[in-house]
Amino acid sequence: MSSAAATDYGKELRRLQVEVAHLQAWVKKSKARVVIIFEGRDAAGKGGVIKRITERVSPRVFRVAALPAPTDREKTQIYMQRYIPHLPAAGEVVIFDRSWYNRPGVERVMGFCSEEMARRFLELAPRFEAAIVESGIILLKYFLDVSEDEQERRFRLRIGDPLRQWKLSPMDVESYQRWWDYSIAYDDMIRMTDTEYAPWWIVRSDDKKRARINCISHILSVIPYEKVKFDEPELGKRQKRPDDYVESPHVRRYVPNVIN
Repeated sequence: MSSAAATDYGKELRRLQVEVAHLQAWVKKSKARVVIIFEGRDAAGKGGVIKRITERVSPRVFRVAALPAPTDREKTQIYMQRYIPHLPAAGEVVIFDRSWYNRPGVERVMGFCSEEMARRFLELAPRFEAAIVESGIILLKYFLDVSEDEQERRFRLRIGDPLRQWKLSPMDVESYQRWWDYSIAYDDMIRMTDTEYAPWWIVRSDDKKRARINCISHILSVIPYEKVKFDEPELGKRQKRPDDYVESPHVRRYVPNVIN
């Protein structure tokens, strides 16, 4: 990316993050409830989009739910049960970094659930989501797509970069090897759970920065938020140092400077 393009990206990202801050104020004031689901190919950039959405807002308003593998107890529950406690209360936005769509995706492809369980999920998920929307929650679903060549390039970058190696799991290697199994599963998932009240929005993400800008812009365009007037506080005067204040004689441990 050229320096000019990088500058344009930085300016547009900042503009959008300001709007996300306005969205946050509206969510708090209006007591809105929002769920944003991010699914997609491995290495498609889900984490990058989520980071840019949340890095300038409060984690008390924008919560990220990235659930680990289910426990033995959770495996005996109704499938959707472990996700329900993470749904938002008034004044919250919950971002699912992968979601209940693990079942028709990785669980189905890797054999962690039966084909019958996956098909049953695909039949029931639209009804579950209809109940969410009917309760007044704004529900958005995004699927980040990436080409075979670009996914391979990103995986190879992870292999050679200690700062990215943690991102490359055995499941990622499996997803690389089973590209077409995942393609079939995702096609089926989107076809059967794409509804008018909870549609899937596909994000082309071979260009990560463009994908971030496009996705955040779309989120802001479909949530009917309004700018909330900021009431500037009056700081007033700082209190004077008390005449009898004596600095503590306790020796304090300061973190040393490591750069000049």
